[in-house]
Amino acid sequence: MPCPYLPGRLERKIVTELTGPDMEMLHESLARAGFRRSHSIAYAPACPGCNACVPVRIVAADMRPRRIFRRTMRLNNDLMAQGMAARATVEQYRLFSRYQDSRHSGSDMAMMGFYDYRSMVEDSPIDTFLVEFRRPEKGLVAVLLVDRTRDGLSAVYSFFTPDLSHCSLGTFMILWLVEEAQQLGLPYVYLGYWIAESRKMSYKQRFQPLEAFGPDGWVPLPAAQGNGQGMIYNQQAASP
Repeated sequence: MPCPYLPGRLERKIVTELTGPDMEMLHESLARAGFRRSHSIAYAPACPGCNACVPVRIVAADMRPRRIFRRTMRLNNDLMAQGMAARATVEQYRLFSRYQDSRHSGSDMAMMGFYDYRSMVEDSPIDTFLVEFRRPEKGLVAVLLVDRTRDGLSAVYSFFTPDLSHCSLGTFMILWLVEEAQQLGLPYVYLGYWIAESRKMSYKQRFQPLEAFGPDGWVPLPAAQGNGQGMIYNQQAASP
């Protein structure tokens, strides 16, 4: 399939089902090895000739918000966050559709119906929850889908109202997740894949301290580091 992030490249993944009596232990091991979860499968990139996708995680216990992050927190200090079971609602789906039409028009996710969205949210064999963010005068403005593991919180997917793009709600939800991990005594927040060449994915490097997974395991990824090709680690060699 065509790569959704880098034009002219093809995407290939290693995929395994999360089933069986030791399924949660399997997921924990795979998450620590850079895999991500979607529905009841875990996957990692295995693209021929490309290792641009680098798994990253924030060291939550050591993170101190930069000035720009403190501004984002102030802009959204009236938001009310409510954690809940991973159950899809029509209200969430309407916001999801508006977000997709604004940010990812024409993509596969923009074509998802309500039952597809419900499957994305609810078809999880592990500990997964939703966080709804509401603003008094606007109602539901953002949603975050999160996996909980023994060593951290994993941001599975997030979306927000396009009307408030100036509020940096995507950044705010990551900062909220870091604070939540700190309160729970969990060391990491998993952000998925960092891709230096992709504007949609390169932003993750702003969250420091950040670690990246490669052949030597998890190692620090300082701000603004890269080799110009987005391949600072050999992901294929790192994947079990």
